[in-house]
Amino acid sequence: MSSRESKNHSILYLVCAVMAGGFLLHASCRLNAQEAPPQAPGVSSAPTASSFQGSVVTGEVSTQPIDLSLDDAIERGLKNNLGVILNGTQTATARAQRLSQLQELLPSVDFSAKEAVMQTDLAAEGLRIPGFPTIIGPFGFTDLRASLSWSLVDVKSLRAYLASRHDFRAAQLTAQDAQDMVVLTVGNAYFLVLADETRVSSVEVQVATAKVSLDQAIANHQAGTAPLLDELRARVDYQSLEQQLIVASNGLEKDKLALARTIGLPLAQKFNLTDKVPYAAFDQLDVDAAVREAHLERKDLAAMIEKTKAAEEERKAATADRLPTVKFDGDYGDIGVNVRHSHGTGDAQGTLSVPLFKEYELRGEAQIAQAQLDTQKAQESDMNAQVDADVRDALLDIASAQQQVQVAQSTVELAKEALSEAQERYANGVSDNLAVSQAEQSVAQANDQYVASLYRDNAAKLSLARALGAAQNYKKYLGGK
Repeated sequence: MSSRESKNHSILYLVCAVMAGGFLLHASCRLNAQEAPPQAPGVSSAPTASSFQGSVVTGEVSTQPIDLSLDDAIERGLKNNLGVILNGTQTATARAQRLSQLQELLPSVDFSAKEAVMQTDLAAEGLRIPGFPTIIGPFGFTDLRASLSWSLVDVKSLRAYLASRHDFRAAQLTAQDAQDMVVLTVGNAYFLVLADETRVSSVEVQVATAKVSLDQAIANHQAGTAPLLDELRARVDYQSLEQQLIVASNGLEKDKLALARTIGLPLAQKFNLTDKVPYAAFDQLDVDAAVREAHLERKDLAAMIEKTKAAEEERKAATADRLPTVKFDGDYGDIGVNVRHSHGTGDAQGTLSVPLFKEYELRGEAQIAQAQLDTQKAQESDMNAQVDADVRDALLDIASAQQQVQVAQSTVELAKEALSEAQERYANGVSDNLAVSQAEQSVAQANDQYVASLYRDNAAKLSLARALGAAQNYKKYLGGK
């Protein structure tokens, strides 16, 4: 091969190598861009609000429908709800992190047993001395040894451990608050199914009433005492109510599925609600006293305070990173040709470490810790205001719902009376059935408003119990006070 051809081949090889390298770099960048950001080791996914809508399904499906009271539903939710389970894992993670930080303050003791056999070629090591052996060995030794390492003075590790204790306490309080959230979630789902059942029953009654009006209109038309328009109007009303019944029944079944999802009940399991929570008037609490009680009892607020304390310890740990540390390392063991021919040996040393030129790193750590502390304090302040707002909102909702219930009760009675009057007038031939149709629509609307107001009243009482940090005493609020 000529020198010119060799040179061309070299250039071609270099070009191919550059292209291959560029392709690999491009592919690597694309893969890295598609990868999800790595998660910190030991940190599990935090539960969200949607977590409380799910659960871990337990139990077998029974062929017979089961009876489900409100107490049973909440008890199942406290065991199987996904929000409670995820908060439990968060608590376990915080406990493990606290133990890891504690180990930084305790002595670390290790034991090792070593059995070695060696042979050395001195000539290969560069020792070529005439008359001196080239190969040494084989020879060996046995070494049984325990080592101790202990950070005697490490203020940063101490502060980090104190921060982990506050984080663990915050996780415990958050887990307790999750139970209140389960009571609120399951209770709302239970009351929604109750409202659906009441609505379905109401529409069924309206369908039956409309069927009577339709039969009457058909009879009058066939008798020649009423026009065809009355029959058509009654038929439209009847079929409209049938459609409403279909929609209401479908909503009931879907809300039953949602309730089963929150408490871990198999979705194929049929069940009947046994608690029919009646309306009970609620005596208003002293708003200021209720707000003070909420600030004392709310677990989520207490957890936020613990997180703030943890952030304060982290800020102190960042400052303590400038301080010197004292560490002790030592070992003691038995070494020799074998265990029977051995002798004890040991080593001990103390180390004093002082950071001299890490100013930018130390400043950066301190500024990050301070920013996290400021963020946490702002969130704590907002949580205090949120607790106040939750209590006041719940009390306003209860007052509004109770007024709506009272008005809706009166409206239902008036609508029924108007329907009865219209039916009687139509039966006596005084008027056509237009008034009957309008009265039936008024009854349907009044019943819907009454059912909705009852649901809002019970939901508001549950929200008040949650706002006060006493959701597990929900009976006290649902029954009136």
